[in-house]
Amino acid sequence: MALGKEGSSLAAELNRLAGTTGKAEQGAANTYAGTTGLGLNAALNIKASGSRQSSEYKGLAAVCNELASTTGKSAVAALRSINV
Repeated sequence: MALGKEGSSLAAELNRLAGTTGKAEQGAANTYAGTTGLGLNAALNIKASGSRQSSEYKGLAAVCNELASTTGKSAVAALRSINV
Protein backbone atom coordinates (compact mmCIF):
# COMPACT_ATOMS: atom_id res chain seq x y z
CA MET A 1 0.00 0.00 0.00
CA ALA A 2 1.29 3.45 -0.88
CA LEU A 3 0.20 7.04 -1.11
CA GLY A 4 1.05 9.30 -4.00
CA LYS A 5 4.17 11.44 -4.08
CA GLU A 6 4.26 15.17 -3.42
CA GLY A 7 4.66 17.07 -6.67
CA SER A 8 3.35 14.25 -8.85
CA SER A 9 1.15 15.12 -11.79
CA LEU A 10 -2.49 14.24 -12.25
CA ALA A 11 -1.52 11.74 -14.94
CA ALA A 12 1.02 10.11 -12.61
CA GLU A 13 -1.53 9.75 -9.83
CA LEU A 14 -4.18 8.33 -12.15
CA ASN A 15 -1.63 5.83 -13.47
CA ARG A 16 -0.68 4.87 -9.90
CA LEU A 17 -4.32 4.26 -9.00
CA ALA A 18 -4.95 2.36 -12.23
CA GLY A 19 -1.84 0.22 -11.82
CA THR A 20 -0.52 1.42 -15.15
CA THR A 21 2.38 3.55 -16.36
CA GLY A 22 2.70 6.10 -19.11
CA LYS A 23 -0.96 6.51 -19.97
CA ALA A 24 -2.43 9.94 -20.57
CA GLU A 25 -4.90 11.21 -17.96
CA GLN A 26 -7.98 10.05 -19.87
CA GLY A 27 -6.66 6.55 -20.51
CA ALA A 28 -5.50 6.08 -16.94
CA ALA A 29 -8.85 7.35 -15.61
CA ASN A 30 -10.72 4.88 -17.79
CA THR A 31 -8.52 2.01 -16.61
CA TYR A 32 -8.97 3.08 -12.97
CA ALA A 33 -12.73 3.33 -13.42
CA GLY A 34 -13.07 0.13 -15.44
CA THR A 35 -14.57 2.08 -18.33
CA THR A 36 -13.56 2.69 -21.93
CA GLY A 37 -13.78 5.72 -24.16
CA LEU A 38 -15.03 8.18 -21.56
CA GLY A 39 -13.58 11.58 -20.88
CA LEU A 40 -11.50 12.13 -17.77
CA ASN A 41 -14.30 13.63 -15.70
CA ALA A 42 -16.90 11.13 -16.86
CA ALA A 43 -14.70 8.14 -16.01
CA LEU A 44 -13.98 9.44 -12.52
CA ASN A 45 -17.65 10.19 -11.88
CA ILE A 46 -18.57 6.65 -12.91
CA LYS A 47 -15.82 5.31 -10.62
CA ALA A 48 -17.31 7.32 -7.76
CA SER A 49 -20.87 6.21 -8.48
CA GLY A 50 -21.75 3.76 -11.22
CA SER A 51 -25.33 4.99 -11.33
CA ARG A 52 -24.48 8.69 -11.60
CA GLN A 53 -26.04 10.34 -14.64
CA SER A 54 -24.05 12.79 -16.76
CA SER A 55 -26.33 15.63 -15.66
CA GLU A 56 -25.18 14.94 -12.09
CA TYR A 57 -21.42 14.78 -12.77
CA LYS A 58 -19.25 16.62 -10.29
CA GLY A 59 -16.33 18.77 -11.36
CA LEU A 60 -12.83 17.29 -11.38
CA ALA A 61 -11.73 18.47 -7.94
CA ALA A 62 -15.06 17.53 -6.36
CA VAL A 63 -15.12 14.01 -7.77
CA CYS A 64 -11.47 13.42 -6.83
CA ASN A 65 -12.25 14.54 -3.28
CA GLU A 66 -15.22 12.18 -3.26
CA LEU A 67 -13.04 9.27 -4.38
CA ALA A 68 -10.48 10.11 -1.72
CA SER A 69 -13.04 10.81 1.03
CA THR A 70 -11.52 14.26 1.47
CA THR A 71 -12.77 17.81 1.08
CA GLY A 72 -11.27 21.02 -0.20
CA LYS A 73 -8.19 19.54 -1.86
CA SER A 74 -7.13 20.05 -5.44
CA ALA A 75 -7.82 17.11 -7.73
CA VAL A 76 -4.24 15.82 -7.70
CA ALA A 77 -3.80 16.35 -3.93
CA ALA A 78 -6.97 14.36 -3.29
CA LEU A 79 -5.82 11.50 -5.52
CA ARG A 80 -2.41 11.50 -3.79
CA SER A 81 -4.17 10.74 -0.53
CA ILE A 82 -5.68 7.49 -1.81
CA ASN A 83 -3.72 4.53 -0.47
CA VAL A 84 -3.31 1.63 -2.92
